[in-house]
Amino acid sequence: MHGANSSSLIPKFFVLNGVPGLEDAHIWISLPFCFMYVLAVLGNCGLLYLIHHEEALHRPMYYFLALLSFTDVTLCTTTVPNMLCIFWFNLKEIDFNACLAQMFFVHMLTGMESGVLMLMALDRYVAICYPLRYSTILTNAVITKAGLATFLRSVTLIIPFTFLTKRLPYCHGNFIPHTYCDHMSVAKVSCGNFKINAIYGLMVALLIGVFDICCISVSYTMILRAVVSLSSADARHKAFSTCTSHICAIVITYVPAFFTFFTHRFGGHHIPHHVHIIVANLYLLLPPTMNPIVYGVKTKQIREGVIKFLLGDKVVLNQDK
Repeated sequence: MHGANSSSLIPKFFVLNGVPGLEDAHIWISLPFCFMYVLAVLGNCGLLYLIHHEEALHRPMYYFLALLSFTDVTLCTTTVPNMLCIFWFNLKEIDFNACLAQMFFVHMLTGMESGVLMLMALDRYVAICYPLRYSTILTNAVITKAGLATFLRSVTLIIPFTFLTKRLPYCHGNFIPHTYCDHMSVAKVSCGNFKINAIYGLMVALLIGVFDICCISVSYTMILRAVVSLSSADARHKAFSTCTSHICAIVITYVPAFFTFFTHRFGGHHIPHHVHIIVANLYLLLPPTMNPIVYGVKTKQIREGVIKFLLGDKVVLNQDK
């Protein structure tokens, strides 16, 4: 096999084919991806800088947002530069171990992103249902422990992906019809039985994605009950407005994620492969690109922080309403 170690059936490298069937359009496909990546890096790094420097943003909600921004910018950076090398320079080879490392970081960071969205839902629940105890419940120590627990959960559940994938024999070739090393895309290249990979991948999706969505759903159910019970229409609108950015982030993240997950397992014969690959890339790029825009537009404190940064001391940040 080209590029393979015949004794162990482990290839020295994989070949990422980009978007199968659309090779002639790779340059055109790369342009929006590159533009989105630049926006994602600038937007998330800008948010991190703003949250770090503005005293008014040193609150639990914005600490979780900073963690989401850091996760997002790291996630898209693990894939997009390599993807652009494929599109622009036809550099399709990736070392076997580098592929496994990329696979680990992609899935670990997507799991981390889901966990942070769950923590942000819990933050909104505490802020709306227990406003007087908000600062005493969500202390810096609690926020740090919650973030660390989310990180350790993601790392612990994703590490087995690398070992399950590395144990497989690769005697059918080393060509991956994708732009990055995804767990099931790599496993399907194998000539061995990857049923364990598929089962474990489904278990991880349940333990991370479904669990987080259930927690988010319960949080917003409790929020809705608390908001509806408010007597003032202005108070209800004010409470709901604090959640709109987070709800948008949830939709942007989970819709392409579920599409990618289910087409990988159940819709492979009905959806063109190039559509699946493009959506899988949007799944990694869309949240990092849109989240800073959504929070910048919807969150008054961030808008004021940007204006203050641009205009200096002419504008003073107001406190949260």
